[in-house]
Amino acid sequence: MRRHGTSRTTPTRTTPARTTSARTKLTWTALAAATALVLTACGDGDGDGGQARPSGGEPSTVRVQLPRLTGEKLEVAAVWTGPEQANFAKVLREFERRTGATVTFVPAQDPIVTFLGTKIAGGQPPDVALLPQVGALVSAVENKWAQPVGAEAKAQLDQNYSNGWKALGAVGGTQYGVYYKAANKSLIWYNAKAFEAAGVQPPKTWKELLSAADTLSASGTPAVSVAGADGWTLTDWFENVYLSQAGPEKYDQLAKHRIKWTDDSVKQALTSLGELFGRKDFLAGGQSGALATEFPKSVTQTFTGGDRPAAAMVFEGDFVAVNIGQTEAKVGKDALVFPFPAVGAKAPVVSGGDVAVALKPSKGAQALLTFLASADAAEIQAREGGFVSPNKAVSPDAYPNDIQRDIAKALIASGDEFRFDLSDQAPAAFGGTPGTGMWKDLQDFLANPSDVAGAQAKLEADAAKAYGN
Repeated sequence: MRRHGTSRTTPTRTTPARTTSARTKLTWTALAAATALVLTACGDGDGDGGQARPSGGEPSTVRVQLPRLTGEKLEVAAVWTGPEQANFAKVLREFERRTGATVTFVPAQDPIVTFLGTKIAGGQPPDVALLPQVGALVSAVENKWAQPVGAEAKAQLDQNYSNGWKALGAVGGTQYGVYYKAANKSLIWYNAKAFEAAGVQPPKTWKELLSAADTLSASGTPAVSVAGADGWTLTDWFENVYLSQAGPEKYDQLAKHRIKWTDDSVKQALTSLGELFGRKDFLAGGQSGALATEFPKSVTQTFTGGDRPAAAMVFEGDFVAVNIGQTEAKVGKDALVFPFPAVGAKAPVVSGGDVAVALKPSKGAQALLTFLASADAAEIQAREGGFVSPNKAVSPDAYPNDIQRDIAKALIASGDEFRFDLSDQAPAAFGGTPGTGMWKDLQDFLANPSDVAGAQAKLEADAAKAYGN
């Protein structure tokens, strides 16, 4: 499975991407408060939080009309794999049933714009691509790959989406994309049995998190499972700490490289993060074990082993529920969640999303965008779990448990003010390429969390090179 924002692009001009992305992180206070309320309400496992609702794979009602496309063949590219890809396939099957078209899913590689560029250069672009960050959409438009959204899809957007989400899919005043999927990446999922055995409660502050980690580790269960083999998870760790500690204004400046990574605010965030990463006993497998752990394993090893799992907690977005589904743990009962603790004055909320873009001027591509902009499509995948839609017409009852349902409600309630994942706003050479830039620099920091100054120097050197300033 891939998270939102795993794949990035290398725009030839980074300024438009950074300008567009200034709108793109979920409301810092409103959604943090809403998320805290709803997760507190459902975090004790009461009610039907762990009971999955019926999942028939079809929407309860038909609210969007699609054209007949008998004999037409479409390709859809995305970086999704595993359960996430399988769940999206159910959406595509419903589109096939309604239109008569045949749709093939094309697994994309990182960075996705490089992958698409190769396909386009070879004369075989997919009809539609799901792009996991703002800069990728801007780059697709600048490269003249993207087709404007048609009238039918635009009508669905106007009916179902807030202005903020529509603006995210527009470049230069023209609508090019449909945000099909969103993510709240400021969540910490925990093993209820491990917490109970250690006698700890979900922390609300960073200081409380470190105290809980100490108690958990003393009980014999490492506190946190860190997916250090996937550098994108480390960028999310840093972004949450930095947003909460430095605040949204500094966050926006750092995202645009208007302040340097040698700034004292970065030093403070890395120092705070080092308080967790620097304790070998806090991490499943220590620093070396964390660096060898990929994201799916980081989740599954947290929810296997009864009250003695490999770790008691794992950090990442609402999509963690998909990987929990690969274990015997039940979301809302065995697997509970709390908001990322406040490091500074306010708890952070970091968001990502996947935007669907037509790469061919075909009737089929536009019909698929129309479908993906409808509640009909989103409700199919919502029932499978590990998915949150920014579509305000999606019924809360479509989500399989109280946790997913309330995360989705909080997302819709957040309104029109957005900011996106910081690394997703950066050029790919810095924020989105395995083994280089921010990903590699934070992996090096995980290996040696005491070297804050060295990490800052590496981050600044790589950022300056990528941003060109």
